[in-house]
Amino acid sequence: MLSQPASKYRPFAPIRLADRTWPDAVLKRAPIWLSTDLRDGNQALVEPMDATRKLRMYEMLLRIGFKQIEVGFPAASQIEFDFLRKLIDENRIPDDVTIQVMTPAREELIERTIEALRGAPRAIVHVYNAVAPAWREVVFGMTIPEVMELVKGSIQQVRRLTDAQPETEWTLQYSPETFSLAELDVSAQACETAIAAWGEGRPIILNLPTTVENATPNVFADQIEWMSRRFGARPGVVLSVHPHNDRGTGTASAELALMAGADRVEGCLFGNGERTGNLDVVNVALNLYTQGVAPGLDFSDIDAVRAEVEYCNQLPVSPRHPYAGDLVYTSFSGSHQDAIKKAFAARRETDVWNIPYLPIDPKDLGRSYEAVIRVNSQSGKGGISYLLEHEYGLQLPRRLQIEFSQIVQREMDVGGKELTAQDIYALFERSYHPSQEALQNLSMQATGDDVQVHAIWKGQAISGSGNGPVDALTQAFCTATGCQVRVLDYHEHAIGSGADARAMAYVELRVNEQQTLFGVGMHHDITCAALSALANGVGRAALAPTAQYEVATA
Repeated sequence: MLSQPASKYRPFAPIRLADRTWPDAVLKRAPIWLSTDLRDGNQALVEPMDATRKLRMYEMLLRIGFKQIEVGFPAASQIEFDFLRKLIDENRIPDDVTIQVMTPAREELIERTIEALRGAPRAIVHVYNAVAPAWREVVFGMTIPEVMELVKGSIQQVRRLTDAQPETEWTLQYSPETFSLAELDVSAQACETAIAAWGEGRPIILNLPTTVENATPNVFADQIEWMSRRFGARPGVVLSVHPHNDRGTGTASAELALMAGADRVEGCLFGNGERTGNLDVVNVALNLYTQGVAPGLDFSDIDAVRAEVEYCNQLPVSPRHPYAGDLVYTSFSGSHQDAIKKAFAARRETDVWNIPYLPIDPKDLGRSYEAVIRVNSQSGKGGISYLLEHEYGLQLPRRLQIEFSQIVQREMDVGGKELTAQDIYALFERSYHPSQEALQNLSMQATGDDVQVHAIWKGQAISGSGNGPVDALTQAFCTATGCQVRVLDYHEHAIGSGADARAMAYVELRVNEQQTLFGVGMHHDITCAALSALANGVGRAALAPTAQYEVATA
């Protein structure tokens, strides 16, 4: 047994491409997209889609905007054959959409495949064979010349059979399967052989897959640029890539391949596929979107797309999946929440999107802002105040945010669970009683600059005078309680508009030069809201131990 397992592996050799240009390229347009959900994705499912689920997936792909869809492997089974016939016979292929089918380079399977396509308006016939050393030498026991003869014979057969059906617009797709693991000159020779057999200048897609990821994405980009220099300017040739995700870098490989000259990308929604999956088309498309490039695919209702894919594939999409997961726009961290809250407050509708921790506007994908900030034991004042403002219209002053976040944190420490916006508001109500009528029989009289206030508070008649209602009630509380009460700060704002508008008032108090705390009041009249806030604040000071509400004011 090897003492170090790593010693049995060998790094993939770099590509000698000293004058590579792809590192300086910028993606400015979307590629041609091909969905292979119905073929490569379907064959990777524990339970492949039945006809009903497959049709639902196909119709969703059309709605999203795919113009090329690999609909199956018709020579593999009668179910696959019949599904393709259903699309053709029932005229389910829109005029601007081309279907693609796949077949290995085997004579009987090629014949069955072309038979299945009879009557299709347009079709891409995808033929593949493996060209990498391990497959040539170990799996098939073939020499390079024998591989080339296989390619030549298979493509000539496709040409012969498709020429017999001139009513269909035919495109050949040839894949030197296992391209990423093969010698570039062997892959190029296979492609040259396919072009010659199909006919120079006729439409052909050269599809270059990372059948199994074996190197860093920059190596794949070098391979694509090498092939692009050889084939990129050839009439009728489209360079395509089909990345897998064995190393977890399928998205990076696709993006760098596009920078290196690829015109077309194959993949599946949310990366379903063999082993660790195919390229995630949603990921690449929305990465383009965040760079100001329209992807040409419609993911404006990402939750509906995800739900349909989960139904058809019978596989869940991770809550952390890029762009589509339940939690990908959610911040629990206090510092993250604070940054998001401030950026939203500063942003104007016409501004370029520049919100910390949110690379894309959730609303562009049909999401609301409700899940952007959620509160757990890792959260801070920013997230708490964001939820109260966003869900209930409360604009807490900064020092009240600090004070209330400590109350929330104590609640979290006891329960240990996430708090919803509704939970937080209920806790705010229990702590500050903003809706409570703390004063009864309130009356005010003004004589010049002097205002007198009379009220019943906790069953006791209180009176005071001052240079305004708040000052007068403050003096009344000082007399009634024997405490020194000072108003340090005051904030107010409206919630709603018209007849339903309410005023919110926040009063910061200092009691006996020992305790600093807030009172909150809500009323249809702003003066009554301010006086309620003062009364609620004094009530909190009188009813609670000083240490419980002593907070830092920095």
